[in-house]
Amino acid sequence: MFVKICGLSEPEHVEAAVEAGADAIGLVMTASPRRVTPSRAAELAALAPPHVLTVGVFMGEPVEEVRQAAEAAGVGAVQLHGRHPHADFTALKDLGLTLVRAVAADADLRTGAFDEDLLIVDAPRAGAGEPWDWAAVRGRPSGNWLLAGGLDPGNVRQAIEAARPWGVDVSSGVEVARGVKDSDLIRSFLGAARS
Repeated sequence: MFVKICGLSEPEHVEAAVEAGADAIGLVMTASPRRVTPSRAAELAALAPPHVLTVGVFMGEPVEEVRQAAEAAGVGAVQLHGRHPHADFTALKDLGLTLVRAVAADADLRTGAFDEDLLIVDAPRAGAGEPWDWAAVRGRPSGNWLLAGGLDPGNVRQAIEAARPWGVDVSSGVEVARGVKDSDLIRSFLGAARS
């Protein structure tokens, strides 16, 4: 089970995620309580070993702004969240980074349909931390896709059984307050996702 811990902003939480076996960490560079600057993202990304994918997360920014921030941060992947057009992904292909498309379940759920490498299927209200009908997407997404939205250490096994994703992505489910991660919750989530 591929596991991404998203919205990290403190070195101790990056280290906890890496030590617990996360496959990817998300660094949010868009409007959010978890937002980090490209220079802060670069510091955090540098703490991850090469086998951990560092993902710059964006939502609605123009492609040139995404490109500049991703290059400044030195991330290995760019995640475009929401209704980004196909052209945005095509325009970023030359960066040579892993491209991630994050959408709600009512979007095109074919991994690669927008030239992306990974697909994230999120809750209708992204970032709200609310569980949703995970079973509704079972069998619909194709390729390498991650389930997100309302996951936490207590329900991730149930969500995996309901949706049968290739991976899972968590942010608010490993927080003690909005935007404030917890190392123990990060470790618990990774343990539960792979149990």
